[in-house]
Amino acid sequence: MAFLVKAFLTLFVVIDPVGLLPIFITLAGRYPTTQQIQIARRSVLVAGMIMLGFALVGNWLLRYLGITIEAFQVAAGLLLLKIALDMVFAHRERETEQEEQEARLREDISVFPLAIPLLAGPGTLASILILTSDVQGHGLGIVMILAIAAVVLFIAYTLFCLSEQIAKRLGQTGVNVITRVLGILLAALAVQYITDGATAAIKMSMIR
Repeated sequence: MAFLVKAFLTLFVVIDPVGLLPIFITLAGRYPTTQQIQIARRSVLVAGMIMLGFALVGNWLLRYLGITIEAFQVAAGLLLLKIALDMVFAHRERETEQEEQEARLREDISVFPLAIPLLAGPGTLASILILTSDVQGHGLGIVMILAIAAVVLFIAYTLFCLSEQIAKRLGQTGVNVITRVLGILLAALAVQYITDGATAAIKMSMIR
């Protein structure tokens, strides 16, 4: 049960559906409501397929490249810490200015930048890989992680569909406060990843 709660909080904080609300409104706000819902649905489905693929073959890919899970865990922790600091200090750099301008010129913004890199970004994929490695050898565990990921994506989809109403009620200040709180939680999680990975790597080197 504790692992399931950890998995949910990890994915919820990393994906950060609340923090994505202003970005979604900026990118999709000019479209009619029905089209906004279509964009939200498509972006969540694409992100889900990417996360599913990474959950199934991510560990194999690491082994093929000769990367230990401990090294990846430390790298993922550093990456998540960067994202957390950006959230706390309001430096959301999930996409560059050029990428945002390019996205606005495209008819379909659901794949880029909504699905990638906003929903299924590096932090999300790193978290998926670490969680699946924790339950390696247990098929049911991977299924549970994927189910939790689906729940988080469904929450994101719901918030996207209600983005305009929620943003009006919370206001920019409310969204910023929630984003900063989630950023602090993510920073603590990132430090834990780094500590666990470094500790495991040291123990393995001592055994050898």
